[in-house]
Amino acid sequence: MKQIEVTIMGQSYILACPEGGEAALLEAVNVVDREMCAIRDAGKVKARERIAVLAALNIAYELAEKQSLAPAVNAAVLQDDRGSAPGSSTDLHGLIRRLDEALRQDGQLI
Repeated sequence: MKQIEVTIMGQSYILACPEGGEAALLEAVNVVDREMCAIRDAGKVKARERIAVLAALNIAYELAEKQSLAPAVNAAVLQDDRGSAPGSSTDLHGLIRRLDEALRQDGQLI
């Protein structure tokens, strides 16, 4: 295990990281730092512990939303019955259309 020093909301932490997992860990740290700083900067919550809990809940909620959309996106992609050549312009437009349909509740993709 490798150790990496990171900073979250101005405080340093030393975290254990498996070899080859540095990029994923640093991305996770960036997400947590960004979320915690946004909550802190909103000015309503001051305690670091409460900020961490709210950030964790926000991140978990976003993940749950993405996971609930995944089956719809997968189903839309598998419904390609036109037989377009992979990578073709028609195939790309069809994929965008199907993604738009699957993500309709969040607005248009493009």
